[in-house]
Amino acid sequence: MRRILVKGAGVAGLTVAHELAARGASVTVAEIRSQIGGNASWLAGGMFAPWCERESAEEAVVTLGKTSADWWERTLPGLVTRAGTLVVAHARDTFELARFAARTRAYEAVNEETIAALEPDLAGRFRQGLFFAGEAHLDPRRALDALAGKLRAMGVDFLFEAGEPALSGFNQVIDCTGIARTDDDLRGVRGEMLLLHTCEVSLARPVRLLHPRHPIYIVPRADHHFMVGATMIESDHDGPITARSLMELLNAAYAVHPAFGEAEIVETGVGVRPAYPDNLPRVKRRKDGTITINGLYRHGFLLSPAMAEQAAGLLFNSSADLESDNEADRQRRSA
Repeated sequence: MRRILVKGAGVAGLTVAHELAARGASVTVAEIRSQIGGNASWLAGGMFAPWCERESAEEAVVTLGKTSADWWERTLPGLVTRAGTLVVAHARDTFELARFAARTRAYEAVNEETIAALEPDLAGRFRQGLFFAGEAHLDPRRALDALAGKLRAMGVDFLFEAGEPALSGFNQVIDCTGIARTDDDLRGVRGEMLLLHTCEVSLARPVRLLHPRHPIYIVPRADHHFMVGATMIESDHDGPITARSLMELLNAAYAVHPAFGEAEIVETGVGVRPAYPDNLPRVKRRKDGTITINGLYRHGFLLSPAMAEQAAGLLFNSSADLESDNEADRQRRSA
């Protein structure tokens, strides 16, 4: 039996641990934190929105991410909500809606009546929008906790507050430590988020508000909680949220529905997401034999299943050569 050490208990580490354990490997997950959570994955939106993401991403994000909701539903039944994504803009920003539509596909153009039918609390607030019916979402924190529980039931061991684990006895190391890695071409992209609570608003699906300077998304969570995100700042600084970002996110949420102006701020968060120059992930084999999964950027939950399957394929299929010809690279070159 292969004994594999996975470094990092974020979404990349847990998904690859699942793929390896499902193939019969003996897996240990090492994490420097004291428990699941606290990393960039913990602060994610949890949206499976490959067609929306195509607005600013390469076609590879659609190719690699379009089956991710199926992977999560198959792995953790009942946690995925398949309600689509609603994209809206105020009348003065309809050009943003046209620009978004031109860069994406798999949507239906919707009018004020359809928007009200999809989201009654937004009735009368937006005249036009785009509805991506094939998209989905989940609560990342519930998903990470549930996946860790499933892994334990599958026999996966966890080492928390782990320094540099002893490598003796392991046949393979997979590094999923994100921005902690020191690849020369890996950079940090800071994302900031809010968790709001208000009983005055109900949403059934993620809502994206387009704006030329401050676009946001609002993702519904349980008990009238809403995750609002997310800034994209070219920085690896992981300090607290800035006053500017807090005001921008709150103002944009208020623009979606005025009741968010009276919402409780339950939490603010900052995560530094690892990204390569083209913002596409990589599965690499280093000279010392370590396999790395990194560069998931803002697409952790969306793309981690595909990256995990590629890494597992590299280990269990001797003909695989993911460093020079992984799927993300092929898609990047053909784009």
